[in-house]
Parts: sequence; structure tokens; C-alpha cells
Amino acid sequence: MAKDYYDTLGVNKSASKEEIKKAYKKLAKKYHPDLNKDNPEAEQKFKEINEAYSGLSDENKRANYDRFGSTNDQRFGGGFNQQGFGGFSDIFESFFDMGGGGRRRQRKGRDLKVEVEIPFLDACFGVNKTVSITKLDKCDVCDGKGGTGTKTCSTCNGSGQITKAFRTPFGSIQQRATCTHCNGTGQTVEDPCNECNGAGKEKKTKKVKVKIPAGVSDGTTLRLSGEGEYEQVPGDLFVEIFVTPHKYFERKGDDIFLEYPVSFSQAVLGDKVEVPTIHGDVKMKIPSGTQSGTIMRLREKGVQNIQGYGQGDQHVKIQLKTPKKVSKKEKALFKQLAKENKQKLKIEKGFFEKLKDSFH
Repeated sequence: MAKDYYDTLGVNKSASKEEIKKAYKKLAKKYHPDLNKDNPEAEQKFKEINEAYSGLSDENKRANYDRFGSTNDQRFGGGFNQQGFGGFSDIFESFFDMGGGGRRRQRKGRDLKVEVEIPFLDACFGVNKTVSITKLDKCDVCDGKGGTGTKTCSTCNGSGQITKAFRTPFGSIQQRATCTHCNGTGQTVEDPCNECNGAGKEKKTKKVKVKIPAGVSDGTTLRLSGEGEYEQVPGDLFVEIFVTPHKYFERKGDDIFLEYPVSFSQAVLGDKVEVPTIHGDVKMKIPSGTQSGTIMRLREKGVQNIQGYGQGDQHVKIQLKTPKKVSKKEKALFKQLAKENKQKLKIEKGFFEKLKDSFH
């Protein structure tokens, strides 16, 4: 693994040019080959000291070393630079920074997720809800600054980013990442806030208003931008909607389905009935001779499309209701009707034989 130039000279990354020069002179005198003829390792050490000083004494070379782990501009060299597949985008961005100064990606706060259960009709017409969330929010005492006064971050030397160098069989790898000490700002606080200990954020419980639009479906997720945890760029709050099923109505897309029971006489003679919809009761005509299972449509009595593309219909499925108990008078009338009604259902000849064969 390549030796760190700063470690070789025994200085930190924020060292000035004078400090680097002073350290170099001290080490060069100590490990000069002419003064260490009996020490075979001194020559190699002396070469490393010269290499480190050569790289850090020149401003351009030092800038490249801090960014890429090398004094050469290795944006396109050194083999396939990747630590796993997850870090490739960071490496790519570091190689192709615009303007040569490097972009500092703003740190984004953590996204949050809550679940909200609403009744069936609220999903159809929309509703306003308030949810309570506990999150890291901006500190009120320091206004999210973490304290007073700023100084250059000693970890990243004010760049807001750190460079990690790796060696692989494919070549040298340099990967840039946001400095966790200053969160990519390049600055740290001199006098930390006592309330948040310099973090600039603290845990709070907050109530958030959620406007649930008409036509929302079960499982829909709404995003409230900026309502997540606090950071340079606040995270988002995702609200997942769960809809409680209705006792009678069923929804498919924007359409509503309802089973409506009718009596034998209503099906035979026809009738005008009041049918419940999500918009209230409406009149519906049942034609004479209506069969059980017939589906009738009530236009635009469904759910409003969530994107504003019209409104669904309500589909009413007729279910013939057979009475479990009948009076003597009703039974006599049904017997008389049966005698008069000589038409019988004709079963296709051989039907049962075909049905039986289908199981073999």
C-alpha cells in the first residue's frame, strides 16, 4: 500500500508550507545516506522523504495528491477505480468535476415513512389528516448552525471531501467521499451549541398536515418534500395510504361495484328502486324480466380520477332474493303460478354424460 506523504513527513494534512519544509529538513538530515552509511534502510527512507516533500511543497501537486492520492492528475489513469460497485458513481463524479475545483454535494437528510389508514369514502372524496412524527430537526437554539464561529476543518483541510487510496491487482484506486467531520462544508464550529452539542439538529416530535387527494387508492404513497430529517438538504416524508374496505361497496380503479337484492316479483314485473351510491341514493329502473346476475350501470356515480381524467361509474349487479319463509297465501299463489307456467327449462340432451366424461 502507498505510504501517505503526510505520515512520511510527520505532519498533519492542514500543515503550512513552512511546517512541511521544516519537517523535511529535519528528516532529510536524519536519514541522509552520507550520515547513515551503516544503515542500509536509510537510503530508502531518504528517497521516500524526498518524494513526499516534492509532492507536498508544490501547490498544484499537493492539490492533486489531496484529491486523488497522487501528485499526477490521474483522472483517467491508474486502472479500474472502484471499491465494490456502489462507489462507482462517486469515483466517476470526482474524475469529471466541472471547473477542476470539485463539486461539494450537499448532504441530504434521511427520508422518513409513515402509514395512514383512512375509511373507504375518505379515499373516494379526499381528506386532510395530521400525522405525528419524531425526527432529527433543526436546533432552535443555534438555528441549525451547530454553534458560533467557524474554522477550517482539520480532517479535509477545508475541501469538504476526503480521498481514500487503494491498491488492487488492476491498479491504483482513489475514491472521494464527503467529509463526515464537517459534513462536506469544509468548516467546523469553534464554540459548539450546548443544546445540540454542535450537531445543529435535535430530536423533535412534530405534527405534519397531509392532504390526501380524492381518488387515492389503497397502497398509494404520497411524498411530502422537505418533511424528513434535517440536513443541508432536508429529507422527504413518504406517507403510505391504507384504505379500509367498505361493507357494501367494492372499488376497481375508478368504478364502484354493488350487489343489489330484488324480489321475485320485482324481477318479473319490473320496478323503480332507490340504489345507494357513494354520492347518495339514486333512482334506478329495473326492467321486467330482469335475470339474476344482470349488471346495470349508473354513469359517473363512481370515483373521481386522481389525475382529473373524469369520473368512474357504478355497476349494480342484480341478485334475486328467494324468500326463506312464505305464508300460506303466498304458497298458494306460487302453486297457481307454477300450474299456469307450463314452460320448463330444457336441459341439453347428454349434458350430464359430457360433464361426467370431463372428470376422466
